[in-house]
Amino acid sequence: MKLFAESLMSELEHQLKLIHLETENPIQSAEQAIKNSVAALEKLKIFFIKHKRLNKTEEIEFFRNIKPKFASKLIYYNEIYTIETNKAFGSQKTIAKYYKAELLKLKVFFKKNQEFYRYYRTANNYLDTKYFVRTKYDLKLMVDSYYFQADHRFTTSHDYKVARILANDEIKVFLEEQIQKLGRKTITIQSPSSLPKGPKWTGSKVELIELIYALHTEGVFNNGASGLKEVTTFFEYSFNIDLGQFNRVFLEIRNRKSERTKFLNTLKNKLMIRMDEADEN
Repeated sequence: MKLFAESLMSELEHQLKLIHLETENPIQSAEQAIKNSVAALEKLKIFFIKHKRLNKTEEIEFFRNIKPKFASKLIYYNEIYTIETNKAFGSQKTIAKYYKAELLKLKVFFKKNQEFYRYYRTANNYLDTKYFVRTKYDLKLMVDSYYFQADHRFTTSHDYKVARILANDEIKVFLEEQIQKLGRKTITIQSPSSLPKGPKWTGSKVELIELIYALHTEGVFNNGASGLKEVTTFFEYSFNIDLGQFNRVFLEIRNRKSERTKFLNTLKNKLMIRMDEADEN
């Protein structure tokens, strides 16, 4: 089951990459991506239903970690298609306001499902037999209405909710990127040749992004008034480095299975060692 799913996901991701390379229009690419995602999910369903020798542990693994990855692709591209087709023509300010309203919808979902969100993100498993085993549901555990319309051979009470959480992470990144594009301004800065050369960042881009997010979260720039994009641009210029789609990198950092603040933990440990050595001298 796991090998089949991994192979199928690899094939789907390859197809999605090709779609994005060949189609710049977000509506057209989303439309094609939906078709591919539906086809992949249908293949997964057929294989799963025929595979009848799953024990409870394998069933939980499938509905908690495997199926949601496929379903999240479909949810994501369907939402992007809806967002882009409903986007009204107007000024940059009007469109930015529209995207911000869509971001607020994601926050509403988070608040409504905060308890389950925390359960899933902290890798708890004490309710997995209720959440991710078929034919079991408890209305007190916030079951989506989708569950009662779905094929119960291929659905549990909460696998869709996990898929929605994964999709929302990606939708948030998409919306933030669109808002950033609309808000970009031409900034005239002094020519680097006329400025003294500073130190070069020789760590990884991921480490620098982790550091930037930590500093920005603490509000150490302009008493917390500086925006994340402004701070990131400053670091890019200061170290002559292109951090690219830093929002997506941060999403990958958040999805680490262990040590989400890996670089910050390393900094803390090494600074403590340096202090200890200084105390000994």
